Amino acid sequence: MKTLTGKVALITGGSGDIGGAIARRLGTEGAHAIVTWVGAEDAANKTVHDIQSNGGSASALRLDQRSPDSIEACVAAVAKAHGRLDILVNNAAWNIGIPFPDLDALTPDIWDRVLETNVRGPFLLARAAAKLLKADGGGHIINISSAGGISPGSSSIAYSSSKAALNHLTRCLAVAMAPNVAVNCIAPGLVENTRMAKRLPENVAKGARAQAVLGRVGQPDDIAAQVVMFVTSNSITGQTMVVDGGMPGAMR
Repeated sequence: MKTLTGKVALITGGSGDIGGAIARRLGTEGAHAIVTWVGAEDAANKTVHDIQSNGGSASALRLDQRSPDSIEACVAAVAKAHGRLDILVNNAAWNIGIPFPDLDALTPDIWDRVLETNVRGPFLLARAAAKLLKADGGGHIINISSAGGISPGSSSIAYSSSKAALNHLTRCLAVAMAPNVAVNCIAPGLVENTRMAKRLPENVAKGARAQAVLGRVGQPDDIAAQVVMFVTSNSITGQTMVVDGGMPGAMR
């Protein structure tokens, strides 16, 4: 039997590269993967198709995690369709490239959008899904953060701050939802073969590869494998695992 047979997993932002890799891996392990999207329905449907073509079970749901009403409706739809939720992967996020010294460019509206999407959204999803996650022996929440939330370097100050907050939200939720729900976090560094990595200036990507003590950085499948490790463990909670090839700046 596959390790997650009979489980239901909700993966936010499953239309993206990392979210899609996580959804496909959870589907391969036997879970029904619910892939959410907000502006990329075709990509979400492709992830669902990939899972189904590989013999797995999957579906797609629209979710705007800046909207509390959309969050409540999404969780209600999961409860109605499946009657359970075992795994919540808070992967969806938003960022924009603003150099740290350019303080004027980081407007209040941009700050609010980043923090609402990357921190408030995962909290509201955890709150809305808490009853489902606590039922039937308990479940797991996995937050997808960033190495930029550990050391001060990313697409913007707002993004790094949001991910630092998500790291601590993980610890707080681990306390709040114990003993029924384990809450853990994965903080990727540069992840190769993603749209985000391809948008980086080559000197930035090259610098990240040069700093990695293993001589290589992460792939989407590395993040997905770490998700499986967390959701198949019964004794790990409140932890943030950095997946970046071993960059000294994130070795905290």
